[in-house]
Amino acid sequence: MTYFDFCREGVINLIKRLTVLMLMMGVLLAGVVLETAQAQTSRDAELAAKARAKVAKIGVGQNAKVEVKLQDESRIKGYVSEVQQDSFTVVERDTGVSRTVAYADAADVKRSGGGLSTKSWAIIGAAAAGAIVTWIVVKPAICDGGAQTRGIC
Repeated sequence: MTYFDFCREGVINLIKRLTVLMLMMGVLLAGVVLETAQAQTSRDAELAAKARAKVAKIGVGQNAKVEVKLQDESRIKGYVSEVQQDSFTVVERDTGVSRTVAYADAADVKRSGGGLSTKSWAIIGAAAAGAIVTWIVVKPAICDGGAQTRGIC
């Protein structure tokens, strides 16, 4: 056996080992990819079912105001004008344009309006804090340190 034959056998063994290693990695990678795709499909189906339930709960008509967040992060504000098996139609508040939205395309559906905004809660909180501070400061002045027993004292 010459040196050339020895090196040739080593190269052939190396190629066999690399081939087996690449096949094993391919099988593992395929398993991970398929599992991820299956998880994504079930997640999409779950989001579509949630969107369908929320739209059904909100109802249809001009009083059924919604804010829809789509999968592409855009938002639609308006009211639900029609509900189908696989989609629903929203008439946009600002433009009056009807847009049909598939339940699978809706990332989130929530009732629009009806609640207080953050600004409203801040105003209510400031008014309550002002009333409490006024009561703490003004009552002792009016009641003369507790000497009076009429009115608010």
